[in-house]
Amino acid sequence: MNDQTRLLAGRYEMGELIGRGGMADVHLGYDTRLGREVAIKILRSELARDRSFLMRFRREAQSAASLNHPNIVAVFDSGEESVSDFGGAPVSVPFIVMEYVRGRTLRDVLAEDGPFDPFEAGRVMAQVLRALDYSHDHGIIHRDIKPANVMMGQNGQPKVMDFGIARAIADTAATMTNTSVVVGTAQYLSPEQAQGQEVDARSDLYSAGCLLYELITGRPPFVGDSPVAIAYQHVGEPPQPPSVHAAAIPISLDVVALHALAKDPAARYQSGGAFADDLDAVITGGPTLAAREAVADGRLAGRSEPWDPQATGSTAVVVDPAAAPVEESAAVEEIVEEEPSGRRRPPLWAIVTATLGVLALVLGLLWSQGVFDREPAPVAVPAVVGETQKKATAALQQAGFTVQSQSVRNKAKAGLVVEQRPGAQSMQPPGSTVTLHVSSGPGAVTVPNLANYDPQSAFTKLTGLGLAPGDIVTVDSASVDQGKVVSTDPEAGKKVTLGSAVALKVSSGKITMPGIVGMSRSNAIEKLARAGLRGEPVQVQSTRRTGTVVSQAYPKGMKVPVGSVVQISVAAPMPRPSASTTTVTATPDEPRPTRSTEEPKPSDTATTTDEETPADPETTTPSGEEVSPQGG
Repeated sequence: MNDQTRLLAGRYEMGELIGRGGMADVHLGYDTRLGREVAIKILRSELARDRSFLMRFRREAQSAASLNHPNIVAVFDSGEESVSDFGGAPVSVPFIVMEYVRGRTLRDVLAEDGPFDPFEAGRVMAQVLRALDYSHDHGIIHRDIKPANVMMGQNGQPKVMDFGIARAIADTAATMTNTSVVVGTAQYLSPEQAQGQEVDARSDLYSAGCLLYELITGRPPFVGDSPVAIAYQHVGEPPQPPSVHAAAIPISLDVVALHALAKDPAARYQSGGAFADDLDAVITGGPTLAAREAVADGRLAGRSEPWDPQATGSTAVVVDPAAAPVEESAAVEEIVEEEPSGRRRPPLWAIVTATLGVLALVLGLLWSQGVFDREPAPVAVPAVVGETQKKATAALQQAGFTVQSQSVRNKAKAGLVVEQRPGAQSMQPPGSTVTLHVSSGPGAVTVPNLANYDPQSAFTKLTGLGLAPGDIVTVDSASVDQGKVVSTDPEAGKKVTLGSAVALKVSSGKITMPGIVGMSRSNAIEKLARAGLRGEPVQVQSTRRTGTVVSQAYPKGMKVPVGSVVQISVAAPMPRPSASTTTVTATPDEPRPTRSTEEPKPSDTATTTDEETPADPETTTPSGEEVSPQGG
């Protein structure tokens, strides 16, 4: 059986190849049970005997299957299929059935369309980061965040995929230091990954910082001739501000990107939610945590060397003194001192002036954001989710925070806090703002018209409106193609409460054969047409009323494909006897009749027409021979 007709687990039709990775192929598939398109990721058969690949593939299924988030590609099912290897021996090959997302990866978007608008990049990355925050809360580190692993759906919604090298947080210390093998992609490795050290969720946030950098500049923060050279830069070289490569990037976004790319995990964002909040603040023009911490830690004011946007990679490398021999440092210093006189260095006053100008610009931005108005000691944010707005506000104000509230539709009772940002127990400067999302009650949502949607697209639209995907029910339809939505329950246009489940009625591609026996020919053909069928009448002699249907090719209630041709038998009149013929039947005991001049008795006369009575009726012999009145 070839891939075009292959059926996995007796349920999933595996179609055309739509993607290929390092260890697996991805095919477009079809779930015959639920009537929806899926993506099927199947390990290459030549790798199926390699235990390390098998473990990695199975780990992806386990990791992703436990996550249910609108910005994470959903895993529906997994299993194993027995195939033959090149030698003909049977081998068990695992597969994963995933949500099929119509769209392009961020890698393809960058290659085809170039860098994103800075604020659009912030919007996209905020969703990616909230997906990572969700996976981290569930104990899963992705470890390979990069443009190729984020899909942009046709609706503009990003989805994180490929948890192939993901690990449970509790397992990372053992696995990362066991063999000193570096996992991940060089351009997006965190410094701790590059050095084979223990990693945690903050490693994903560094990789997300690399992804943000590339979205707004069109290139990753570090490039080199080899993966080793790039990894070295991740460990020891500070990144240039993104605005060096694209002048339209605001300084506030520079600060956020560089904060995410801090070498020390403790100096980075500590959660995906905090990173996403700063991107939201950049978009709205609000203050950012990155700017506050940059000033508080002296990373802007305390630099011993001015940033030189013209510096090359080799002169900007910062090497950990513990890892660099003294002789190498001295050699570098000597080369700098012996620089040829033809390359004159700018005078000291010019360097100082340029440095002060850049510093003044950055400090002006920070001052406008109010980053200097903070107390020295941070305070833990109280947990207020589930409290009334009044109680939550009082608790936060008592702790020294400013409170901002936003009304949101939610299934919770009106007036209750359903979310807080920053999160509970996070350490924040007194006086900083805590945003509360306060439920306004479920509210009403109008069920959309989903006719002719495929089920997955319909579920995506429902989720986006705050409605829950319900059951899928197969129904007959004369007008909707097989596998497409016919209608919903509740029906389109009806007002329902937020969070309500909406069931989908999906076309089976068939129709129930209606009963048409006894109907007139024209009415029967019309009824079949309304059902999506085509009637083909055939006349048959019948004693029934002329022009009525006496039988149909398919019995009433039978399921038939839409568009089927249905042969129907229509009554035609029976042949009428000749008007000049009278039939007389003689019994065997009677003598053979002879010609008589007497008038026939009524009992001797058979059928006549109303038009005329024959003067000389024919007679019939017992053997069935007709006798002519003329004897001939």
